Amino acid sequence: MNLNANIMKWTREPQNYTITENRVEIITQPHTDLWQRTYYHFRNDNAPLLQTETSEEYFSFAVKTEFESKQRYDQCGVVMYLDSENWIKASIEYENEKIQRLGSVVTNNGYSDWSSTDIDASIKSMWFRLSRRENDFGIENSTDGVNYSQMRICHMFNTAKTVPFGIYACSAEDSSFKAIFTDIEITDCKWLAHVGQAPDKD
Repeated sequence: MNLNANIMKWTREPQNYTITENRVEIITQPHTDLWQRTYYHFRNDNAPLLQTETSEEYFSFAVKTEFESKQRYDQCGVVMYLDSENWIKASIEYENEKIQRLGSVVTNNGYSDWSSTDIDASIKSMWFRLSRRENDFGIENSTDGVNYSQMRICHMFNTAKTVPFGIYACSAEDSSFKAIFTDIEITDCKWLAHVGQAPDKD
């Protein structure tokens, strides 16, 4: 079902945005980001997040992103933000006039990792889908909102029964761009249970 963006709540409300029932526009502010420690010990936890929450342990959240990014690390996408040291994000991050990074970051216990693949810089739209199965999460992307490709499967060590999730946009360097979010929906879990290999016995 479509998720009314008006009922979602800000963590760090941006200065410039508009919200209607199924459309959110954010103008990013410079030097905003989500990253914790890993690789070069940099920490930044000031990106604006627009989230709702649910205690459902099996669900999927999907959204279409459109963006006018133009500076390195300009990004927008989906997020599941528990607190400053435990969160997931998936997005396209602008790199240069040739490539962007389609990727995801998982942060557990204050340390971020980044998994990405290079895509063409001309791409200016992408659907993302975040799914929960108890304390495990799956992230997918799609160019048409119908056919999704797996990006990431991960475990969150500090997940509560009720989890917040939604969208974010930020510009880590001295930049600003418009991010547009539409087709916002929450559904039954689209990430199907694994069939085949039996789990190990404890």
